[in-house]
Amino acid sequence: MVCDMTDNENAKIDVDAWLPITSSRNAKWWYSAFHNVTAMVGAGVLSLPYAMAELGWGPGVTIMILSWIITLYTLWQMVEMHEVVPGKRFDRYHELGQYAFGEKLGLWIVVPQQLTVEVGVDIVYMVTGGKSLKKFHDLVCPNCKDIKLTFFIMIFASVHFVLSHLPNFNSVTCVSLAAAVMSLSYSTIAWAASAVKGVQANVDYSYKASTEAGKVFDFLAGLGEVAFAYAGHNVVLEIQATIPSTPEKPSKHPMWKGVVVAYIIVAICYFPVAFIGYWAFGNKVDDNILLSLEKPFWLIAIANMFVIIHVIGSYQIYAIPVFDMLESFLVKKMRFTPCLRLRLITRTLYVAFTMFVAICFPFFGGLLSFFGGFAFAPTTYYLPCIMWLIICKPKRFSLTWIINWICIVLGVLLMILSPIGGLRSIIISAKNYQFFS
Repeated sequence: MVCDMTDNENAKIDVDAWLPITSSRNAKWWYSAFHNVTAMVGAGVLSLPYAMAELGWGPGVTIMILSWIITLYTLWQMVEMHEVVPGKRFDRYHELGQYAFGEKLGLWIVVPQQLTVEVGVDIVYMVTGGKSLKKFHDLVCPNCKDIKLTFFIMIFASVHFVLSHLPNFNSVTCVSLAAAVMSLSYSTIAWAASAVKGVQANVDYSYKASTEAGKVFDFLAGLGEVAFAYAGHNVVLEIQATIPSTPEKPSKHPMWKGVVVAYIIVAICYFPVAFIGYWAFGNKVDDNILLSLEKPFWLIAIANMFVIIHVIGSYQIYAIPVFDMLESFLVKKMRFTPCLRLRLITRTLYVAFTMFVAICFPFFGGLLSFFGGFAFAPTTYYLPCIMWLIICKPKRFSLTWIINWICIVLGVLLMILSPIGGLRSIIISAKNYQFFS
């Protein structure tokens, strides 16, 4: 057994000081800014023109702006609820869920969804990193022998076999900062290159599907892709847990400052990429806008390298809460001793698992919409609202009460409808796919 534990040893070890989320609480407000940018802006932004093609101009613009407003509001709720009980900090999403719904029910409501989001994002980022590496290779060496996507995913994963052993959020600060800068850079390249290309010949803004059923399924998939793009809520409490807090200076003030900066950057990245990308290519846009932008090849190669650097950081931001859950379970429930060997084995197996699934199912667009609807909608759009109603108890039919119920209804609809389109996209992609190709 790995690092087996006795009760005497357990008493001597401060487990919270060893776990990734609570081991360091000296972060600054700008740490939260670029951690949130890294968590939010990622694979999702590259698919937004494709989502616009599935949604159309009117619904697409409306849903994009509405999602930005709703998710900023629910993110504010999460930040406020971090210390809603005087003298106590809810350092993890599931801890807040347990306070709102009860010890057992809170775990069952939050943990499966949060794990689905975080593991799902890491799988999608494995695919994104591998595809971007392949695109970079094909651009800089067009005459080289073709290499399977499987190998590029494995190359991308090799970085995480090293980085995943950094102990906590503050230890990945430099990686996260680089990732945030890269996200702004490649988003700017994506929309600027689309604007320079201009409207393509025979551009078509009608729905791509020829049948009514196909249009409906594509519309639902587009909803999921937009939901995937707004994903930072799943790690916001864990990020806030790294900020110092006192009764005089609670962590919510620097955290909210960082969130506002992050959301301004999100708007700068998302809206131009979505609208200009769709304007230039219409319904022929790829599910990754950089695949549609083939020239100038050197600029697109640089953009793909920026994507690779960014998703390296994003993978870590979403992996750390998973490591925290796994290590908490192993140490507190399974009675293992917190030690380096346990951490090495746990994290290496996790990276290997996400790599294997990514190699087996590299369906980028379908994965986005499926995970976006199935898990992101609850944890991002309406779970914060439900917990706010339970914990803060706003007056019935007050403005706050009404706004929260509107968010809940829209979020539930999104959760029910969008995975249908994503699952259909995966099934269609899988028809002609060969494993490990």
